[in-house]
Amino acid sequence: MESGWNRYVALGDSITEGLCDPIVGAGEPWLGWADRLAIILDGNARLSGSSSAFANLAVRGRRVRHVVEEQVPRAIELRADLVSILIGGNDLMGAHADPDSLATEVEKGVAALRAAGIDVLLATCFDPRFAFFLKPLRGRAAVYNANLWSIAREHKTFTLDLWGIRELQSPSMWSEDRVHLSSSGHRLLASRAAHSLGIAYYEVAAPPAAALPVAPPRADLSFAQWARQHALPWVARRVRGVSTGDGRSAKLPRLISVAARR
Repeated sequence: MESGWNRYVALGDSITEGLCDPIVGAGEPWLGWADRLAIILDGNARLSGSSSAFANLAVRGRRVRHVVEEQVPRAIELRADLVSILIGGNDLMGAHADPDSLATEVEKGVAALRAAGIDVLLATCFDPRFAFFLKPLRGRAAVYNANLWSIAREHKTFTLDLWGIRELQSPSMWSEDRVHLSSSGHRLLASRAAHSLGIAYYEVAAPPAAALPVAPPRADLSFAQWARQHALPWVARRVRGVSTGDGRSAKLPRLISVAARR
């Protein structure tokens, strides 16, 4: 097992981009679990007298094919030594989603990274029972996750088991829209990711990560308010075949010093 990494690149969609985890106040710019993990990794690196750099290539609305075809090659170009992959949620919500085929595509990306000598932190899907409107997807998500565990064993990746984090069933872990993590949820994921990498995360090791802000709990919207503000606009975008990420680029497309970003 590695004792530390110096070039961490995060791949994925809105969860890894950090939506609903504001740096200050409310709204963008977003922080997110991967950015918080980068700070923990930097703290760990500093214990051994080095430092680390970080790039976040995740973009809201992205799917498995975007990660494999666009983000993975870019991570290899950046000469990452650690890459995290959390992807699949947007695909699995499709009417005709095939979890086996999706996992096969993910494996192509993982294999390319491992062939380049890059360590991979592969995240499973969340257990969708936390939201009533996502429960029908639970079966296909479970099949997808079973495939991911097989990929992890075959390619010797580190694995972040999101399905197994029971705290994520708490409403406090989710934002007002009920599909993106709250600041508390992002903070929890960063901590669990560090442990998945074999890093015992204590505040004494990386105090800046502990000091990062946690936004207030989500607003308690009625069903009608939630449907009007979040569900119906999402359905309308799906019908039109558009995404909130269309035309957007990654927020951190190049490696930058983690220390310089604090």
